[in-house]
Amino acid sequence: MKILVLNNDVMERSVIQQVLQSNRHEVVLAENSDDAMQFLQEGEIRFVIVDRVTTDAGEKDFINRVRDARPPYYIYILLIASRVQDTDVTTPRAGADDFLHKPVVPLELKSRVHIGERILGMGDDLVNVKGALENAAMFDPLTNLLSQKAFLALSRGELERARRGQVPLSLVALDVDDLTSINEKHGEAVGNDVLTLVAQTIREKSRPYDGVGRYKDDMFLIPLPGVIGQDAEKIAERILKGMANTDISLLDGTALHVTVSAGIVSILRVTVSTEIEMLIEKAAEAVSHAKQAGGNQVHTIFI
Repeated sequence: MKILVLNNDVMERSVIQQVLQSNRHEVVLAENSDDAMQFLQEGEIRFVIVDRVTTDAGEKDFINRVRDARPPYYIYILLIASRVQDTDVTTPRAGADDFLHKPVVPLELKSRVHIGERILGMGDDLVNVKGALENAAMFDPLTNLLSQKAFLALSRGELERARRGQVPLSLVALDVDDLTSINEKHGEAVGNDVLTLVAQTIREKSRPYDGVGRYKDDMFLIPLPGVIGQDAEKIAERILKGMANTDISLLDGTALHVTVSAGIVSILRVTVSTEIEMLIEKAAEAVSHAKQAGGNQVHTIFI
């Protein structure tokens, strides 16, 4: 780990440097607070040891400057002082994280640095877990498309942009034909493989910037701002054609032919009262019409 040391006591700084280097840390030495801030701005430093007695750290309010800079990661600060006040370590997001009384004892310094490392490590683990949870909430775990919650957030934004820009909008709903029969005959594992393949085909055949979401079960949705009528149908037909030309081979060699039906709702003018839930309902209604007509086709509703 790279550790910044702000200390102008030659003997003490030598002790600190020996302890840190013996534990395979990279030491960066700073003569004053301004130099220290420059090193921190260059990045990669997560741990700071600062001596308030032999440097200008107190006069320059160094610790508060570090906190106020709000770097993208947490910087752990170990304060060396002859006397420590409550505000030095108890003020949230302002004070030091830990302190050492002068003179510096090597074994105590080693212990304090080890504790700081562990705290930084736990903090990084929490950030990683939080990121993983947020990612899991955004994407459907089976198809890796947008989850229902993420899709609704995206589509509401698209709806608002269409309203402000006074442009039309279409919503495409895609539903797997006879998925229930596939599950009953071949099992849910095969049904999940079908959904994964359908999602992959939708992603490949739709435009790169389209926000594709798995809304529920076997229904997938694509909002198309600025697209209406025949142009929306061309996008849907390209997906249906791609799916119709794709077969799934089962373990026994049987080829499973899967088709998809598409329903489109197109709205020429988005108003303040237009809601995404209403458009989804109309798109689902259009899908039902396509299925009733035999499936593997597109049905469009204009509102």
